[in-house]
Amino acid sequence: MPAHRMRKVTTPWGKRIRPRVGQIGPSEVVRQAMDDQEKLNQRLVKLKSEHKDLDEVVAGLDENRPYDLLQIQRLKKRKLALKDEIAQIESKLLPDIIA
Repeated sequence: MPAHRMRKVTTPWGKRIRPRVGQIGPSEVVRQAMDDQEKLNQRLVKLKSEHKDLDEVVAGLDENRPYDLLQIQRLKKRKLALKDEIAQIESKLLPDIIA
């Protein structure tokens, strides 16, 4: 459809505009937001699982002496990094509500 014959759209605040070619509509924005949220949820599950696995490995190494202190230190550092990333994703998924 030629640009001069395109249908005008009214915005929620009453302004009439012509949608641009390739411009996404409100339903597409919602769909993308839902996809992003689903990806974050999947990532969160994966990170929590990895964190739990590392916790079990560290506990197992701690029981079996002698153990490599450097290896345990690296595993604990990785656990902390995972915990930080989990907290960051959870804050994105559950925004603060100011009451």
